[in-house]
Amino acid sequence: MQRRFFNTLVLLLSLAANPLFAEDSAVVDAGGLKFKYNAPWMLSDTPGMMRVATLLAKAEGSDKPLEAAFYVFPGGGGGVEANVNRWLGQFATKPESKTEEIPAGDQKITLVTATGTFNDGPPMGAKTPKENYTLLGAIVPTADGNNVFIKLTGPKDSILKLAESFRLMVASPFAK
Repeated sequence: MQRRFFNTLVLLLSLAANPLFAEDSAVVDAGGLKFKYNAPWMLSDTPGMMRVATLLAKAEGSDKPLEAAFYVFPGGGGGVEANVNRWLGQFATKPESKTEEIPAGDQKITLVTATGTFNDGPPMGAKTPKENYTLLGAIVPTADGNNVFIKLTGPKDSILKLAESFRLMVASPFAK
């Protein structure tokens, strides 16, 4: 009786866990690119018309999971400089920032890191100033000339703990 119960329990647990280990569970498809991710990232529901994917990660120092939002805009969403300036403009005052290009295959990904008082909230709604927040943003070129925009914001210390996995994720479509 105990053995039968144990075998049934193992079978049920393996069936329940199977979607967690499905081949496509560690890939986000955005703009025709396949972004690979590992723990602590988890796929979440995707709210919004332009947001094509959302990954969540729990980081020490944050009271809720942080969101890495993937956007693809019809018509491309504007150039790199305009989008970097838009991200920097989401801070209450000029943030401490760094913009760099990281090689990814034969492409260059623009990576933005900005820290300051971030105006958190929906694009057209009320904002809540969040002190000592960091924005990590990546602009990833696609084969058709459009870009995939990936944005992660949260408390500075929490974002710093996710920074390396974020960099690996945004460059993953070009990894050999």
